[in-house]
Amino acid sequence: MDLSLNSDQIAILDALDSLSKPYAAVSLHETGFVLTDAGLDHALVEGGFLDVAFDPDLGIGTAAIIVERLARLPQATEAAFSAIVRPLLNDGVGTRLCIVEEGKTGRPLRFLAEGATVVVVGDRVTSFTASADHVRPEPEALFGYPVATLLSVPTERQAHDVSPEEFRTRWRIAFAAEAAGLLAAALESVCTYTAERHQFGRPLASFQGMRHRLAEAQVRTNGVYWLAMKAAATLDPSDAAMAAFHAQESARVVVYDFHQFLGGMGMTLEHPLHLWTYRLKLLTGELGGRGANALAAAEALWG
Repeated sequence: MDLSLNSDQIAILDALDSLSKPYAAVSLHETGFVLTDAGLDHALVEGGFLDVAFDPDLGIGTAAIIVERLARLPQATEAAFSAIVRPLLNDGVGTRLCIVEEGKTGRPLRFLAEGATVVVVGDRVTSFTASADHVRPEPEALFGYPVATLLSVPTERQAHDVSPEEFRTRWRIAFAAEAAGLLAAALESVCTYTAERHQFGRPLASFQGMRHRLAEAQVRTNGVYWLAMKAAATLDPSDAAMAAFHAQESARVVVYDFHQFLGGMGMTLEHPLHLWTYRLKLLTGELGGRGANALAAAEALWG
């Protein structure tokens, strides 16, 4: 399978990089646990970057590439669900989506707010627009995303003509692509720090033990990226489940290493590492976590 970028995808990424460059250069010190930017969100919608999957010539593969690149930014933006999952739903669904499994209210959801579209996945796929009665904001949450708790789900909801299995496949592709970008950004920030930080008269990154673990993190990051891109290209349930499982397993391993490599700095808000790793920690619980996605991959492959 050839997953090389075509000319359209290269042009779209160039345009996206030009748009996002001012946001990537924002001062990151003392930003708190969450960094968002309404201007960035508006620019992505106006530029049509979240609508590329509606074009059959671009498809989910291009959407996944966009999601991965946006996840590298320090700002958290709701791109994954809007770009990859939203094309499955009826027209008129907005670009701020939250997804919850049936019967699992009472937990924080990323990007949940009054006015957001909440998609409920169980034996069928339904949605509703969240009101103030459904939402409890969680401004002190430590997840790296703006989150709120979903208090209840109304009985009357809009039904969507899509199978839960197909929807979950897109869901897995969406968070695997986002995790790939988060891992890449976190790894880059760690490599920069350890190359500049000296200990015992030499850069931290020059010590063999650290270099081996950084190399393993790079291999895992690359693997998450390519598995996510493959799943986006094939839309195969087994590919999607494998991508999701590998993303969550890799995040579990490397997030620990990344913060350890930064020592005390990795436990402060003065370094931006937490903006990516704390988001990864939340993603490790998506769709039942590593065990559930590994089981889903096994069932898709061998029944």
